[in-house]
Amino acid sequence: MSRNLFGTDGVRGTANEFPMTAEMALKLGAAAGRYFRQDHSAAHRVVIGKDTRLSGYMFETALTAGLTSTGMNVLLLGPVPTPAVGFLTTSMRADLGIMISASHNPASDNGIKFFGPDGFKLSDDAEAEIEALVETGVTPSQSQHIGRARRIDDGRFRYVERAKQSFPDTLTLNGLKVVIDCANGAAYRTAPQVLWELGAETIEIGVSPDGLNINDNCGSTHVATAAAAVVEHGAHVGICLDGDADRVMILDENGKVADGDQIMALLASRWAVNGRLKGGALVATVMSNLGLERYMQGQGLTLERTPVGDRYVVERMRKGGWNLGGEQSGHIVMTDYATTGDGLIAALQFLAAMAETGQPASALAQNFETVPQLLRNVRYEKGSVPLEADGVKASIRNAEERLQGNGRLLIRKSGTEPLIRVMAESEDPVLMEMVVDSIVEAVEAAV
Repeated sequence: MSRNLFGTDGVRGTANEFPMTAEMALKLGAAAGRYFRQDHSAAHRVVIGKDTRLSGYMFETALTAGLTSTGMNVLLLGPVPTPAVGFLTTSMRADLGIMISASHNPASDNGIKFFGPDGFKLSDDAEAEIEALVETGVTPSQSQHIGRARRIDDGRFRYVERAKQSFPDTLTLNGLKVVIDCANGAAYRTAPQVLWELGAETIEIGVSPDGLNINDNCGSTHVATAAAAVVEHGAHVGICLDGDADRVMILDENGKVADGDQIMALLASRWAVNGRLKGGALVATVMSNLGLERYMQGQGLTLERTPVGDRYVVERMRKGGWNLGGEQSGHIVMTDYATTGDGLIAALQFLAAMAETGQPASALAQNFETVPQLLRNVRYEKGSVPLEADGVKASIRNAEERLQGNGRLLIRKSGTEPLIRVMAESEDPVLMEMVVDSIVEAVEAAV
């Protein structure tokens, strides 16, 4: 089955433009409701969470209308992190979970991601079947079988307790000064509360959402503000989440950034020593740095690579029976604690390492020497296919020949934005920049 609506992380786009319209959300709700309520019994329910975008109100209402029209009972969580939706889907015995968020994207965007009854994101096949129902249309339930909707006021607090349980009960954060940047997003209340309850002194950034300032010069994709705050306040560590709190970047006491690769390296090595790393393997994507792969080999551990997208990381983890994976961008998946990337719980694992070892963040945040990596993005018009242009194909072939034996190249379409991502790795930075520039120029010419 084809998947034209769904990308690598649900349906996403600019609010009030196809496919992110209220009409499409209504259809998606009805299609998902019919897909998960095929036996027409009355016991089916769905939980819906959202981040702090203004358009979240519109999509929440439209999805609720579509879902209840097929007899689904809707439980509205309000603003909660994406991993809270995965957790509460199973905790509340729901058939379906939905998160309304465009993650790290600007406030003008929004998205809809689906979770199955096990709390994990849906497979490609399930998304294709829902998309097929959108195309064919769904017959609504009879009037006496229309579903109900109700607000769940304590969903956030349930997740707070869940997050705290991931932190060793023999440790506290007493004496630690932590800068927490919530990106004016879904974790603006939960993350500071968890840190404070565990004993940390918090300096809070990005905790005043107004519907339009999510990810605006803050959060995991804009760490400069938090880095300055770490230095200014003499904090021991900084934590930068994204808009839906499924990503994290860590800042050491000097404001230096540790990305997802460095965080995974720390957790993998610590878990391996403690006998917690199942199968001696870490699952990461093709974007993860070659330095991480070399580090894992040096530890006698394995790095398994997947296509880009945390859902593919999770699928490989579940298939292999592994419990740690993630992405360089800061998605850290720990299936012992969560069904999807969880920025807050990953940060708590890092803080636990600080509390247990007494070492500063700088000693824990840089575990391997990165191989120089260059990533550039080229925006294109929706509907165009620049990677099919002859000039682009020729440029890629030439770049691969020049890099052979001295690096690697990855060119792909973003699954969440109309961008072509051009990435190269090489210990020859001059060569790396030349090949990236040549491909970017070819793509721009095709665009």
